[in-house]
Amino acid sequence: MTPPPPPRPAQLGPLLARCRLARGWSQERTAAELCAAAGVPTLSRHEVSRWERQRRVPGGFWLGWLAVVLDVPLVVLAEAAAATRRAGPARAVGPGRATVAGARPAGRAGRGRTGGAGGSTRGGGARYAATG
Repeated sequence: MTPPPPPRPAQLGPLLARCRLARGWSQERTAAELCAAAGVPTLSRHEVSRWERQRRVPGGFWLGWLAVVLDVPLVVLAEAAAATRRAGPARAVGPGRATVAGARPAGRAGRGRTGGAGGSTRGGGARYAATG
């Protein structure tokens, strides 16, 4: 007896990643297949990554082409996209990433490279004392 199919992911990112990996495709290959199918040369693997990480949700145009290229019913993708939009944007967490909306990452406090105590000279900038 065949086991029942796994439940549909509630959100679009994991669904896209699972469908892509089931085909053995990289994000770059997925982007190339989407560009070829849609006749639009501007989609990059970075956008596919953003969709999978749920930093962005593709609109109707790309959802339609994702359905074609990944051989997934459009209604499944549309429902997952709607669930993802309802959940809101994914937040990046980790070193150098803000964990609360509006918070500054560690190491970024102070006045930055423009001067003042605690300013940084990283990036090749030099600080000069005022003479005069």
